Amino acid sequence: MKKAFLVVLGIIFTMGLIAAVSFADSGSKMDVKVGDEIYVCNCGEKCACGTIALKPGNCTCGKPMVKTKVTKIENGNISVEGQKKTFKNVGKYACACGPECKCGTISQNPGKCVCGTEMKEVK
Repeated sequence: MKKAFLVVLGIIFTMGLIAAVSFADSGSKMDVKVGDEIYVCNCGEKCACGTIALKPGNCTCGKPMVKTKVTKIENGNISVEGQKKTFKNVGKYACACGPECKCGTISQNPGKCVCGTEMKEVK
């Protein structure tokens, strides 16, 4: 009985570890290509949140995001139409909605993703 309990405990620990690793790898990078439409923070060049998403909503600053097209991807930065500012394609924070959610929100600041879920820090 004790041996079975330890096996089950080991399986649960392993599954949790796999889930944590997959979240850290999958959620923090925005995989887009030139011509793709995305939503970006429209707070201006001085705003440090750098929120980008695949679906509409508000950035972590609370302002509505704007729809735009990717014009250039270089050295981990995404350039878009209508913005002088570039956005990092790897976020310090990512949406924690899970794999079924396709909002794709990443940000350099904590806050809520476009789905309304608290974002989690990616380590």
